[in-house]
Amino acid sequence: MTEEEIIRPENLVYKKPTLLNDTPMHYCPGCSHGVVHKLVAEVIEEMGMENKTVAISPVGCAVFAYNYIDVDWVEAAHGRAPAVASAIKRLWPDRLVFTYQGDGDLACIGTAESIHALNRGEHIAIIFINNAIYGMTGGQMAPTTLMGMKTATCPYGREADLHGYPLKFTEIAASLEGTCYVTRQSVHTVASIRKTKKAIRKAFENSMNGKGASLVEVVSTCNAGWKLSPEKANQWMEDNMFKFYPLGDLKDTATANDSH
Repeated sequence: MTEEEIIRPENLVYKKPTLLNDTPMHYCPGCSHGVVHKLVAEVIEEMGMENKTVAISPVGCAVFAYNYIDVDWVEAAHGRAPAVASAIKRLWPDRLVFTYQGDGDLACIGTAESIHALNRGEHIAIIFINNAIYGMTGGQMAPTTLMGMKTATCPYGREADLHGYPLKFTEIAASLEGTCYVTRQSVHTVASIRKTKKAIRKAFENSMNGKGASLVEVVSTCNAGWKLSPEKANQWMEDNMFKFYPLGDLKDTATANDSH
């Protein structure tokens, strides 16, 4: 292959999805949000759903997804994205409807909305970014903050007697009758990025095929909140987050039913 052929856009290993616009991302260096945005945009394009997607963003760092991915967005009140998504999907069942939420939004302020939408089996997909901290508002303790982990509101580390235990929301989701696909992934390596993309694709396809509710948790880093460099944050995540939040599929009834 000649040098000219190598540098042609069609021969590049990475091609930016057309749904991902040119707005400069505000995320901190090393943040997982940008990678997940790219995967979401790629999957929507590959499914040919560019003009039939409605996404719901709530509050927190996740809210800015509407600045970068060129699909129709609805902004929901803090924690209420699954309720809004439920209404939109029922009104327009032919639309691809998903929420994009952080752990503070989904697993704390929106616990009720999230659990009940999943339990009802709403034909929506929820993308759940879990970095174990409130990233936007100053690094406070979240429901997913690990035991002993230091944050702005537990500077000596999370203690069970004082703060309670970390919430494994994805395990709760897997136990609900209305969920068809529940998985926990990450985007810290090339291999993990590929797995996460497949998970998002499966969740979106389940939504369009009326299989029930899907939840894709992405265990992520928050370099600013954790006060670590991107490299050290990834290592800390591997050493600590994955022990409590192990990666892999927790539930996949849609695939199991298809095989019969």
